[in-house]
Parts: sequence; C-alpha cells; structure tokens
Amino acid sequence: MDICIIGGGLSGLSAAYSLREKADITILEEKEKLGGCLSSSKAKNGCIEDFYHHCFSGDNNLFELSDSLGISDNLEWLSGSTGYYANDKIYPLTTPIEILRYPLLSILDKFRLAILTIKSKNYNLSSLDEISAKDFIIEKCGISVYNSFFEPLLNSKYGNFKESVSAAWLISRIAIRSDRKTGGEKLGYFRDGYNLLIKSLETELENSGCIIKKGTKAELINFNGSKWEVNGAAYDALISTINPRCLTKIGGPEFPEIPYQGAACMTIGLKREVTKGIYWLNMKDKAPYGAVIGHTNFIPPENYGEHIVYLASYFKDKPEENLEEIMIKDFCNRFDVKDDEINWYRLNIEKFAGPVYIKGYQKMVPEYEKEGIFLAGMFSQSNYPERSMEGSIIAGKKVASEICRKYNI
Repeated sequence: MDICIIGGGLSGLSAAYSLREKADITILEEKEKLGGCLSSSKAKNGCIEDFYHHCFSGDNNLFELSDSLGISDNLEWLSGSTGYYANDKIYPLTTPIEILRYPLLSILDKFRLAILTIKSKNYNLSSLDEISAKDFIIEKCGISVYNSFFEPLLNSKYGNFKESVSAAWLISRIAIRSDRKTGGEKLGYFRDGYNLLIKSLETELENSGCIIKKGTKAELINFNGSKWEVNGAAYDALISTINPRCLTKIGGPEFPEIPYQGAACMTIGLKREVTKGIYWLNMKDKAPYGAVIGHTNFIPPENYGEHIVYLASYFKDKPEENLEEIMIKDFCNRFDVKDDEINWYRLNIEKFAGPVYIKGYQKMVPEYEKEGIFLAGMFSQSNYPERSMEGSIIAGKKVASEICRKYNI
C-alpha cells in the first residue's frame, strides 16, 4: 500500500513512524528540513530549535515515542522560572514570596489568582468553549487581574485576537502549568535538543524505506476514482498535516474557516545573560515581541558555548515590515545589550504556526478523515484546547490507526 503524507512536522512524522512497517510511505515537506515548528538550526555549538520548546510531565505519548527511538535517556527535567517585564523593570514571579511582592497585583488579586489556579484542573473545558478568556477572567478574578496579569499573556500570544480567544484555552494553559514547585516549573528538554527527536525519526523512517522529499511542496491533489494523485503521483491513501485552508486551495475539501496565526521568533546568541536568571519573561510593557525566553536560564549555556535568548512574536496574515530590525533594536535598547555582545541572530517566520482558539473553536475542529483524506496536525482534536508536541504525536498516531482500520493493514 502506498501512502503520501503532506507535511514533515511532528504529526506527519509520527503517522509515518506508526505506519512504517505496514505501507510504503512518501513524505512531502515544503521546507529543506523536517520538523515544522520543531525544526532546528546551528548554534555556536550544536543545534537550537527555531522556535522555543519544552515538554510536560504528562506527555506520555512523547515519552513512549522517545523510548521506542532509544533516546529517552537524553530527556532531562529542569526548572523553568518566570517573570514579568513591567514599567521598565523585571519582576521575578517564580516563588511564592516573589509573587507576594509583585506590586501590580493587590493581596486580594493574588488570592483570586491563586484560587483560579487551584480550581483550573476541575473545570469542564467544553463548557468554556463559547466564553471569552477576557470575560471569564474578569468575572472570576476582576478587571485588575486581567489588566495586570492575563492581558499581557493574551496579547503576546494572540495579538488582535486576544478578546476572541476562548476561556477553554486559557484555563487549560493554567491547569497544565499549575504543578509548580518553589524553585519553578519542572519542564522537559532533550539534552541534545529536540533536533535529536526529529533526526532520530528521520533516520528510522529512512531505514524503514520511507521516501522523504524535502523542499517539495504539494502543488495539486486529485482523486482519480481509485487513487489519490499528489503532484501527478498516485497513492492509495493520503494524509495531510497542513493548514486545512491550504489543503482546500490545492484540491482538497472545504473546511470551516479556522483562523490561523503566524509566528515570528528571533533567536539571539549572546556573550552574557540578560534576563536576570529568568527563563520565561512575559512583556507587560509594549514591545515588538510578547515574551523574552532566556533559553540558557533553563538549559545550561555550556551546552552551546554561549547564552541564547528567544524573542517571541505572533502575527495575523503577514509580519510587520522590517520586523527583524525592529525587534533586535528594541531588545538591545531595553536590555542594554551592546553590538559586540551579540554573536549572531536570526528571525524565523512560520506563516501558519497554529490555529487561534477563538470562541466556538470546538465546532470547527475537523474529523480525522474527510472525503477520503486523513487529517492530522495543529488543528486536530488532540491539540485542543492547547496545542503541544504531545497533541501532534497523538494526532499522527490516530490517523495511522484509522488507515489501518479502514484498509485492514
């Protein structure tokens, strides 16, 4: 049986891995490297992800995949500290004492925020799908908690969509991050980076006979009555992991209008540390990026021979003109970084980084099969209401099992 997979991100690779011994597989990846948003590039030493990543203690499918690939011993658990940049100052918010000292929330605000965090795992997320995160937070915690704590998060993550995002997404995000210790949140990372996961999958798939075509975009799909034709080549089954709107444009079925956003993520190699030891620094002050991720305040800088920082930004339709210049200039001015302290920097753009979980999104989620095409990706049910590597792996495994069931392989 011949299967074509459009997209070499984690969902596509996971589907291929599940099917590798049961079918002949061809993966078409538009870019020159695999991984999608989990792709990596060279750092001073080794590789660094193009877009920041970490995993959580409940990511069991990721752990099973890592174990199957023989790389689970490379996974480490480290503490991730957090903070806010407000009024031109960095406020650490990792320990209970730091949170109590945070001046932009009253004692009552902090109490309400603590209660919400405690209750987050008990909410029925489906019931929150039609409620905006803004309205929910204001009702439960008050306007000052929203303005001082949650609005910067929503703005950095969703920009112009911030008032449309559902409470289901926000509460799921709080719940997954609620198991904090006094030293910070425990997060997982491969000692050799997530490039190890992607390269291990690529090697295993190629050793199994899988054909991987990088730099090859799916231009046209068509069902000829018995087989799917992709760029003129015929296949018995087709898996698509790309934005459903993009699939429609090349001959796929119609889908509900799922809003997507792009990501513009700058990675900077530095000679020194600049975020006062904080891993994840949300920007409350207006800036051309919503968060500064001090990667080497999470992973030891010795792994790279330098300090590494990400500047996270999201956009609708297309990024701002001259964004690279705007971001690096603002960063250097704001954090007092001199030109000779920068080893290198690059801006990575992903036009369709992921769907925006607006109110009512649950009704838009496509099934795993539509009109004979199998679908898995950021848009899948397993990635709602919070997208993750775990959700993408589950989606890939799910379509693989659906193909096995339908074709009895």
